[in-house]
Amino acid sequence: QAASLRQTRSTTLANRVAGYDEGDPDALRSTIAPVASSDLRLGDVVVVTAGELIPGDGDVIHGIATVDESAITGESAPVVRESGGDRSAVTGGTRVLSDRIVVRITSKPGETFVDRMIALVEGASRQKTPNEIALNILLASLSIVFVIVVLVLPPVAGYSNASPAVPVLVALLVCLIPTTIGALISAIGIAGMDRLVQYNVLAMSGRAVEAAGDVTTLLLDKTGTITYGNRRATEFTAVGATTNETLVRAAALSSLSDPTPEGVSVVDLASTLGYDRPEDAEGVIVPFTAQTRMSGLDLPDGSQLRKGAASAVVAWVRESTAPSRADLEELDAEVERISRSGGTPLAVAQRSPEGVASLLGVIHLRDVVKTGLADRFADLRRMGIRTVMVTGDNPLTAQAIAAEAGVDDFLAEARPEDKLALIRREQEGGRLVAMTGDGTNDAPALAQADVGVAMNTGTSAAKEAGNMVDLDSDPTKLIDIVRIGKQLLITRGALTTFSIANDVAKYFAIIPAMFVASFPGLAALNVMGLHSPASAILSAVIFNALVIVLLIPLALRGVRYRPVSASSLLSRNLLIYGLGGIIAPFIGIKLIDLVVSLIPGF
Repeated sequence: QAASLRQTRSTTLANRVAGYDEGDPDALRSTIAPVASSDLRLGDVVVVTAGELIPGDGDVIHGIATVDESAITGESAPVVRESGGDRSAVTGGTRVLSDRIVVRITSKPGETFVDRMIALVEGASRQKTPNEIALNILLASLSIVFVIVVLVLPPVAGYSNASPAVPVLVALLVCLIPTTIGALISAIGIAGMDRLVQYNVLAMSGRAVEAAGDVTTLLLDKTGTITYGNRRATEFTAVGATTNETLVRAAALSSLSDPTPEGVSVVDLASTLGYDRPEDAEGVIVPFTAQTRMSGLDLPDGSQLRKGAASAVVAWVRESTAPSRADLEELDAEVERISRSGGTPLAVAQRSPEGVASLLGVIHLRDVVKTGLADRFADLRRMGIRTVMVTGDNPLTAQAIAAEAGVDDFLAEARPEDKLALIRREQEGGRLVAMTGDGTNDAPALAQADVGVAMNTGTSAAKEAGNMVDLDSDPTKLIDIVRIGKQLLITRGALTTFSIANDVAKYFAIIPAMFVASFPGLAALNVMGLHSPASAILSAVIFNALVIVLLIPLALRGVRYRPVSASSLLSRNLLIYGLGGIIAPFIGIKLIDLVVSLIPGF
């Protein structure tokens, strides 16, 4: 499972700084020599510019840049990495998209992030499901018991001067052992995989589908699964004397040329509030950069509009005008409120043609929880399935989103090791775990989970570690996968109940027929009124073969599934398929016997 991970450890050229001097933090005057990334050692300093791969795990010690980490995380959106904060860590194999950074290597050879992922994946193993173990034990036990019964029957019967013929013994064995469910298990598994294909999900084996039905814990990534993944504008809040109309107009104009989902959502929200979007806004577009952390528009009349991180916007305002204490306090209060609620605040400001700048207000960006999830989580709860949201957010933000979504628990500030540890804790408690993932950092957890669903747009390592691949890359399908797995298990349980109940009726056909000559009293057990011992045995064997053929459509279609408790499902199975399994052979064998009795000699 770690083959794809090993392929990511390609050797690249690194621009190593010889004798890095703190007095030359950007290493512009230092000697730089190209070396292979495999030759880098702990503490080496390298320079990485736009378009280059970061040669090893490290910390940014100077500069700021946007980095494409999709090869590791599976997330397509670039992230900002800068020195001096909690966003300074970079991973080897990721690509710098803009600017220039100086990185100090923090890992020894063989101890990089990818190396740790390889070790975790190789140490992961999946367990057998309880249903799989129980069914195997049941079928094996019944088969062994009935084989022993048939083998010891002739010598025991010999004491009563009854010697059953070999064909009769074979017929008894065929009818007693659980041939019905044994023949249908493969059909049920294939049907489960086929139903997954209809949802554009490829299962690597039927066992993976069965495991989905036994799942008791769902690990759900926040981004893309519980939330839409793209932060959306949900609220405009003006500060000071600014009117809401002024703020809406400024926010919309500054976002007209912003192609990001966040920028588009600002314009959409402004439109719903009555702002008439111009066909073509005139002015000079100011793009977002990692250094400024702002974007905006310079209008033809000389006024300027900016939106971005609150600290960056306040600093831009202070370049020309000192904002009032009241405005700053109001802005800080709104930023704090939005941050505590799990959202992202964007400040908006303008500078007049005369050079007077002012704070206008705040845009509230939220990672919106998908509609209808709370009801689906409630259904899962009724089935006894526990939902856990996994996110890299801080605990405060994670708690707010978890409460809104209605999940049972959450894991905040999650690292790959934390996910793996959580899965192992759940499994040690006797629970089966399902999860989705798309990044190399998800590979260890996907390999350990009983059901690991990798996204088709994810990395090769993730797809190799999981036992299912979602071709549509829709993480919410995990809930549908569990439902299909539950249906498969219910179908198998129903047919197993039917198969065992079938045997009860067969006893009334075969046992009296075998020994009625020696024990005439057994004729009282011939409640079906079968024509003769020979016709009774033949009818039972024919019915045993026909019932398999008749049950194949049910095995392929599946038993109707409803999200109810296990006890309710058991009662329903016993009532419908247990009772049906007893009644059907009495009717079927009797009808076949009527036909067989017409054959001369029977």
